Amino acid sequence: MKKMNLPNKITVVRIALAVIILILLVFPWYQLNLSFPVYSVMGVQNIDLKYLISGVLFLIASVTDFLDGYIARSKNLVTDFGKVMDAIADKVLVNGLLVILAYNDFISVIVPVIIITRDIVVDSIKMASGNKGRVVAASWPGKIKTICMMIGLTLTLFYNLPFAFFGIRIDQLFVFAATILSIVSGCQYYVANKDFIFSEI
Repeated sequence: MKKMNLPNKITVVRIALAVIILILLVFPWYQLNLSFPVYSVMGVQNIDLKYLISGVLFLIASVTDFLDGYIARSKNLVTDFGKVMDAIADKVLVNGLLVILAYNDFISVIVPVIIITRDIVVDSIKMASGNKGRVVAASWPGKIKTICMMIGLTLTLFYNLPFAFFGIRIDQLFVFAATILSIVSGCQYYVANKDFIFSEI
């Protein structure tokens, strides 16, 4: 068996970080008589330590998302394994976190509904086009969506600090922008590939 190249190793690390984040946020620690301390910051915001830890891990995972792709393309180390695992890592990390944050009322439940639905539609389009030999490239709204989502979720996990002190919901603004851009990019994928989708009807 061939050894995993560096970008693939980074992708696997991101999957591990995603799993750790999800476990950290959903595991019923109280059943083990464990709890994370909650800090009051200047009497304005109560902060649960497990969200701060998750925020740090999510930030690291977000950096690896750009790092593995850059290394793979620049060093010509793109592999089928990397493509599949990179997509899995992104879905587990972002979509899993969106569901948890919506459940805990950090963000609107409509956000994960839209994002996950869009991902299902786009992935289906990519699969259909790929079967016909057409590679669907990422659109610029999709790339900007990813950046906005990473920033928005990082700020959310950090309780929107320091902007919370000024009553400005920058975290929600980035998450909302990412949601809108996900719809735009999803529509672009459909319009650009509808001839392939319906060519055999």
